Amino acid sequence: MIFQLVRSIHTSFACRAAESSLLAKLRKKTGYTIANCKKALEMHNNDSEKAETWLNEQAQAMGWAKATKLAGRKASQGLVAVKFDKQHGALVELNCETDFVAKNEKFHKMLEDAALACYKMAHTNLQSKGPITKMELDSEQLGNISVEGKKLSEILALFIGSVGENAVLRRAECWKANSKDVQITAYTHPAPPTPSDYSCGKYGALLAYKQPADLDDVGKQICQHIVGCAPKKIGDKEKDKPIENTDDEVCLIYQEYLLDPSYTIQEVLDKNKVEIVDFVRFSCGETDEANLPGVEKQPLETVQTLQ
Repeated sequence: MIFQLVRSIHTSFACRAAESSLLAKLRKKTGYTIANCKKALEMHNNDSEKAETWLNEQAQAMGWAKATKLAGRKASQGLVAVKFDKQHGALVELNCETDFVAKNEKFHKMLEDAALACYKMAHTNLQSKGPITKMELDSEQLGNISVEGKKLSEILALFIGSVGENAVLRRAECWKANSKDVQITAYTHPAPPTPSDYSCGKYGALLAYKQPADLDDVGKQICQHIVGCAPKKIGDKEKDKPIENTDDEVCLIYQEYLLDPSYTIQEVLDKNKVEIVDFVRFSCGETDEANLPGVEKQPLETVQTLQ
């Protein structure tokens, strides 16, 4: 009798330890509350995979409800992200209500997923004449991109359900160079500690340019200047004239070079035989999407499902 009692105690302890371990792993993996993780395990006989699926479904359902409820709340915080190679580039903005959520690991995963989806679109869906092809996506079009069978809007709803705060995939740019003599580069600020084809920050830019291969590449530095000095246009030496107060200059070619103010950007371009093809700059939360200048909405049917 005593042996059975001791055995029962040990068995019960082992079961509780196993359940506690499952609970801890599920909590760490999903980020949901202990109460919800415990409920999910109890409902599915400690099957962690089924429990995780149920939690995600619940969070997504809750996310849609919260997204509708919170839609009117201002989301001006967040980050912009870039992902690029020499021939392709993507620039994405994801907004939230507070800077605290923008530091959340799930927020960064959501942003990276969106940047990767747009980067893939730059590879698969862009074709037109000219040195580069650009696709500018608004919030609705960005949400309709599908990755592995799930729309970004669905992934966003899952995120909203888990953090309980409004979030908006605001806009994106997908670029593709149509010839080998055109290169694409990108930059965000704050910059990552090491060079990478993906980074995020409060500000970001894409730059398309031409430069001889036998000279040092200055594209990244010019892109860094664009992020830091916020030019509105490239500028035309025949049509545009520099203004007296250099601090208010909006033409890129007439601005003082950020890394060496003794030069103008035009002088840097001439010295390095660089030609600027185009650029775009995002400042997180700078304006409402509907008021963004120069954004031409693309037909929804051009937004391709990515597998």
